Amino acid sequence: MLLSPRRALAAVLVLCAATAGCSDLDEPGQGLARNDLVSELAAQMSGAAGLTYEASYQLSGGGTATVAQAQRPTRSAYVYPGGKVTVTADATTQCRTATNATTCTMTAPATPTSPPPAKVFEGADGAGMVLPSTVLALLNAAVLDNDVEVVQHDTTIAGRHATCVRLSGVDDAATRDFTTCITNEGALGSFNGFLNSIRVDVAMTHYAEKVADEMFEVPKAAKLVDRRGRPAAQRPAS
Repeated sequence: MLLSPRRALAAVLVLCAATAGCSDLDEPGQGLARNDLVSELAAQMSGAAGLTYEASYQLSGGGTATVAQAQRPTRSAYVYPGGKVTVTADATTQCRTATNATTCTMTAPATPTSPPPAKVFEGADGAGMVLPSTVLALLNAAVLDNDVEVVQHDTTIAGRHATCVRLSGVDDAATRDFTTCITNEGALGSFNGFLNSIRVDVAMTHYAEKVADEMFEVPKAAKLVDRRGRPAAQRPAS
């Protein structure tokens, strides 16, 4: 029976402890095993794109955020202090909810070759939320770096089993040092590190495998601005 890279690495560590061997885990070849672990976590996150789930997070500073996605049709939503972004087949919609009057701006829908503009997620970044896609990019960068230092442990977050890695010295990434936990389903469990010179500390507090349709809708009474390549129009959201 073939073992997954992560289970094979765990078996090696157990054997080392039992035989008092493997005194030097930094010998040539160990980087490959460690990168296999990170690669497996990245694969889990990539596979989670096909799941339906809703996850809530506690942010540093006391705020909260929610990430939700559903299939058939494929759609996603990100709710954070002061804003909301929904990505559907019809549009990418950015809402600003920090003021008394909520305004939502619709832009052309995302495509595989033309992802939604990064600027629509600036509000989430500024509020201390890190997107799963950002963490996936960091893990992929670590996979390509044989010199990265990896420390791994398992934990439970919001009732879900998760594998955590502390990565140090990651080249060609948005941050060189960070800690992240990925659940068995591939959802982001937690993240701790610096992004854009801002300390980000995110931890999952709730996970559900069902998402209400209202999660992907524009907030009621919001003023809607449609900029999907047609004459600009403004109307109250129904």
